[in-house]
Amino acid sequence: MSRAGEEPTPQSFFGGFPDGLALFDAVRAAVETIGAFDLRVTTSQIAFRRGRGFAYVWRPGQYVHSEVPAVLSIVLPREVSSHRFKSVARPSTTVWMHHLELFRTSQIDDEVRNWLTEAYAHAR
Repeated sequence: MSRAGEEPTPQSFFGGFPDGLALFDAVRAAVETIGAFDLRVTTSQIAFRRGRGFAYVWRPGQYVHSEVPAVLSIVLPREVSSHRFKSVARPSTTVWMHHLELFRTSQIDDEVRNWLTEAYAHAR
């Protein structure tokens, strides 16, 4: 994590977890092909924002024992049924949060890019 007084960065967020950082970089590269966005790094997650957050990358190992290097959470206006999601939650009537465990950069494929594109479009 960042030292006191310093702005957190993806590098500090994934400090000591190079696999997680590589997965984050793959997600960022995919989002960069969609359009402009803001990145917000906090102690708990890295948010991709366009007006509001539409995708988040985080480390489950911060909270529980986990061998999963990173989780990509995608905010969609509908529930997507896919075996790829570890879980899907509905925190509000208009938001479905889809959690995808990431182990390999190859998981950021056309299907995931399509979900990110939909999330991006609905983030205004």
